[in-house]
Amino acid sequence: MSNERVLTALGFARKAGKAASGELSAEKALKSGRAKLCVLDEGVSQNSRERWENACKNAGVPLIFAEGVGKAIGREAHTVACITDTGLAQMAMSGKN
Repeated sequence: MSNERVLTALGFARKAGKAASGELSAEKALKSGRAKLCVLDEGVSQNSRERWENACKNAGVPLIFAEGVGKAIGREAHTVACITDTGLAQMAMSGKN
């Protein structure tokens, strides 16, 4: 996967107001059906990874992993973000091999 492509799409989504970052916002976007793609930082714990894998599976939303999610969205402490725009989600997914 092209980490740069995913992070670029995530940055564009944040600037366009089409990203939900942080655990609460991302979870809300998943549950409401607004999320088109969920991006999880590669450095999260195994418990967090399993939690988000299950949440995305239940919501029918693809989950991809990237390094530096927080930096891409301008919030270093955030490890998860959901893209709510279909075009930007496809852009991020096109970086996946």
